[in-house]
Amino acid sequence: MDLARLRALRELSSRQTMAAVAQALHLTPSAVSQQLAQLEEEVGLALTERQGRGVRLTVAGEVLVEHTERMLTVLDEAKSDLALLKKQVAGKLRVATFPTVAAALLPSVIESLSADYPYLDVLLEEMEPADGLAALGSWGADIAFVDDLTIQLNHKERSVEQVHVVNDMLYALLPRGHRLSGKSTVSVAELKDEKWALDSASSFYAEFVANLCRRAGYEPRVNAECRGFEIIGAMVQGGCSISVIPGLRLAHPIPGTVAVKLRPEVSRRISLAYRRGDRKNPAVQLFVERLLSSKGVQTNRD
Repeated sequence: MDLARLRALRELSSRQTMAAVAQALHLTPSAVSQQLAQLEEEVGLALTERQGRGVRLTVAGEVLVEHTERMLTVLDEAKSDLALLKKQVAGKLRVATFPTVAAALLPSVIESLSADYPYLDVLLEEMEPADGLAALGSWGADIAFVDDLTIQLNHKERSVEQVHVVNDMLYALLPRGHRLSGKSTVSVAELKDEKWALDSASSFYAEFVANLCRRAGYEPRVNAECRGFEIIGAMVQGGCSISVIPGLRLAHPIPGTVAVKLRPEVSRRISLAYRRGDRKNPAVQLFVERLLSSKGVQTNRD
């Protein structure tokens, strides 16, 4: 059985549509369909069936995906073992990360690795946690940062290992001089009458913040849906809005604003994930070690 065809089937098990599989594997939908048809011909069994507008696996397809997971893990292990035999840590390490982690934690880690391992290229790509995990599964990334507000790993990610990085506390971001800016803590209920700026680039995070308000008994009045933190900061700085932001954002304070810890405390658990077969990959392990020993993580850890 052809490995590329098995990978296409594995992708389909989590993505459900030919278009999504094609995008992950950088193929056309027709090429993916052809690969799956050839795989079915090889095994002599139906591996997929239509379900509404999508496609799901048959029992035979699910069995084959389970075996494929093990094969791909073994291949990653083989690559890691070979990498250990080399004299130099070299090549590309692709890291999928969301903006707060990228800005607050990673520059010092990458600078340190570049100084000690000049033949190792660490390549960052900004992705939301769900997209990063998908890239990890399709070999589009070697490391992906995730958080427990947006990602709950399940049996489909059994080939993925996680390493806890930091617990990131959430803060209310208020204009300097705001009626609540002098308090040591603030409840979400106390923000009921405010206008909100929310980060719409991450629908999961924006929905999480909105749900905090709903649990406090109100629907937030959103006057700015921003694709990125720059506009949120400007809206709060100008006294137009308030927001709730991750503590890692405070690595680069915004003039004219005050961050006040939420009461009760709300935090998100940030982890990095990598494929289980890469547990001995020297580049992956060096990255993990440098990150966990970095000052940025230590100062933000509970």
